[in-house]
Amino acid sequence: MKVLVVGGGGREHAIIKKIKENKNITELYALPGNGGIEADAKCVSIGAKDINGIVNFAKENKIDYAVVAPDDPLVLGCVDALEEIGVPCFGPNKKAAIIEGSKVFSKNLMKKYGIPTAEYEVFNSAEVALEYLKTAPIPTVIKADGLALGKGVVIAMTREEAYDAVRSIMGDKKFGDSGNNIVIEEFLTGPEVSVLAFTDGKCVKPMVSSMDHKRALDFDKGLNTGGMGTVAPNPYYTNDIADECMKTIFLPTVNAMNAEGREFKGCLYFGLMLTPNGPKVIEYNCRFGDPETQVVLPLLESDLFEIMKSVTNQTLENCDVKFADKNACCVIMASKGYPEKYENGFEIVIPEEINDTVYVAGAKKADGKLLSAGGRVLGVTDVNNTLEKAIEGAYAKVKKIKFDNAFYRSDIGQKALKATEAK
Repeated sequence: MKVLVVGGGGREHAIIKKIKENKNITELYALPGNGGIEADAKCVSIGAKDINGIVNFAKENKIDYAVVAPDDPLVLGCVDALEEIGVPCFGPNKKAAIIEGSKVFSKNLMKKYGIPTAEYEVFNSAEVALEYLKTAPIPTVIKADGLALGKGVVIAMTREEAYDAVRSIMGDKKFGDSGNNIVIEEFLTGPEVSVLAFTDGKCVKPMVSSMDHKRALDFDKGLNTGGMGTVAPNPYYTNDIADECMKTIFLPTVNAMNAEGREFKGCLYFGLMLTPNGPKVIEYNCRFGDPETQVVLPLLESDLFEIMKSVTNQTLENCDVKFADKNACCVIMASKGYPEKYENGFEIVIPEEINDTVYVAGAKKADGKLLSAGGRVLGVTDVNNTLEKAIEGAYAKVKKIKFDNAFYRSDIGQKALKATEAK
């Protein structure tokens, strides 16, 4: 089978490494891929948002199956366009991808169908939002409505920070048109959990839970990023909580989307907070999370490509989805200065013996060398019998990798470790 994967980051590298295990795949393409993905798939310099380019490539190369991984092409209707020319896909169509494409849509969906989430208000005027904030409870959370590379959320601890966030998102257009509308919502407390789930619109099969680390610096300081590291499973996410989430959040969300005529087939990401009043949804994503994928997929024992096809064919119920009873830790190696200004173009040297569990996010090939070419450059993962060993293993691998200007958090997994020890 000829398969193409749309995207070019660490998440896509993790997906490609996993689906390569299926021996029926004879040719594997990444559009656009990156300098590190080149080792595992043929990279073609067609951008993930170039829907016409992707469709033409699929036609010309007689592609049998496509995996559309990032949010932008999903929201733009890449799956619809590929299916129109007869290429089956893993990923939701445009109507379903709105669950991530619009925070306003997803909040209203949860309200309408009684899915637990934070209280909120929607604004399309900065002036009205600023007026509301004069008396709103603080801390508060301010979200751009549209896609913003995982950075369109501000947790405002003071009223002044809240005013600044509104001015930045709506006035200065920090995230472009994504900030035309905003959601201002209740500040929830409790451990955060990420749960990715396979769904074919009828059946939901959650993957192993994970814990993301969004802040740039140790001890959850600094700016919000796309994610600086992850561990799986998340120790706060017990079997009882998993059962409750299935009944009150996962199935109700899939059923709500069906009721709205927006059947969701693909990977549905649930960003949850375990509040004193039970689990609540912080956000939905319409795809695999990044860097959650880099700890979840290494634990998957079943055939990822077969699972993806079962989602497409709506036969997920009969498909085996099994995860190893182990732990994984992923440490992101970023460029110093990320998520703001940073320099690129530094040579990356990865020892051969750890190559299998290093996922390349931002790198290019030049003169046979791998060079840094992004904010988040590498995801370095270790799988082990205990969380403590997985964390140790990931950092031991990080220390073996060389590139100038590299920067990473030194505390990935420590919060989870404390929670494990407290049990």
